[in-house]
Amino acid sequence: MFNDNGSFLLAMFEFFLFFAWFMCLFWVLGDIFRSSDMGGGAKTFWILFVIVIPWLGLLVYVIARGKGMQERQLEQAREIQAAQTEYIKSVAGNPAADATGQITSAKALLDSGAITQAEFEALKVKALA
Repeated sequence: MFNDNGSFLLAMFEFFLFFAWFMCLFWVLGDIFRSSDMGGGAKTFWILFVIVIPWLGLLVYVIARGKGMQERQLEQAREIQAAQTEYIKSVAGNPAADATGQITSAKALLDSGAITQAEFEALKVKALA
């Protein structure tokens, strides 16, 4: 297959260029789809430009829109982290606060006369258990 070392090195270099283009393509396509300041037509243009004229398209995109690429990526990371934090808080909860809230609402019911003292004590024991 390879008749000398030069052809092997050339094949490795070509593979490296293909792999580098492929990684940059995913990076740029991700940024195109992530960008909220472009409309559908502009996104379509950039996608076609990057795919039809590969290296030139990537270079022109990075030169034209490269400044905001990191900002868009950081904003997406912040949104993901905020959503994850909100989800964890909603699932984990705070058992002490829940018990306190249950006892407080039961006390309000007792004061309004909706429940008896025995029912209040039962709710209090249940909340603390």
